[in-house]
Amino acid sequence: MAFSSNSALQRKCHCEKDKINQGSILYHILNHKRNPRLPTCSCKHESKEKAALGSPYIACKAASEVLLKTVNFMKNLPSFWGLLQPDQLLLLENCWAALFLLGLAQEGVDFEVIEPSKTSILKEILTNQKGKGTDEKTSSEPSAAEVQKVKSFLTKCWSVDISTKEYVYLKGIVLFSPDVSGLHAPQYILYLQQEAQRALTEYIHSAHPRDTSRFSQILLALMSLKSINAPVITQLFFRPLIGNMQMNALLMEMLYTS
Repeated sequence: MAFSSNSALQRKCHCEKDKINQGSILYHILNHKRNPRLPTCSCKHESKEKAALGSPYIACKAASEVLLKTVNFMKNLPSFWGLLQPDQLLLLENCWAALFLLGLAQEGVDFEVIEPSKTSILKEILTNQKGKGTDEKTSSEPSAAEVQKVKSFLTKCWSVDISTKEYVYLKGIVLFSPDVSGLHAPQYILYLQQEAQRALTEYIHSAHPRDTSRFSQILLALMSLKSINAPVITQLFFRPLIGNMQMNALLMEMLYTS
């Protein structure tokens, strides 16, 4: 499912220029089978620069498939289904984006990024299919700096060459987050997280006995997820498909629909 592009957003910041002069479309896509980097800059205007997917149909389709696998991962965990439903919903709402990004990394999904003005007309077609009710706020693109955080996380995971088993344990660590506010059983969820971390540690020691830095490298990549907000993921990969539909509503539908 991985894909990449040889073209990328090649643009200079302004200062550098001065110096040199279910009825949703998402389900429709899922039911039909099927490393460029953003430049960084320390200038104050960086946060105002926007970014968009260069090939929205390809990227959104791949992202939709990863999201489906992400929800199925939760569905197939007996320890998750053993929790009270309110706790399931809180974990789903607060952890889906991080789990999704781990899924992108595991599947090797890269994506092309371009200037919003150069966005494919297909994105406009997809968005317009949701009707004229889509407001300007929901169709706005995330900042280039925010997208760069996503790209950077994927690069970190790929540089460590994380294995399938390691991804499973990492997803367990991310999913069972006892710090989520409002949980009914935070202590039990902490226990589940510690079990996932223990399993990851034992696996690394067994599979990579001579690599003393591997565990810290993987956890360092995991920590970078905290700087990536779920709304950025929604705007980048799913808003063109679901329009004004709330992401949490879609996730609940996916989780509790067999």
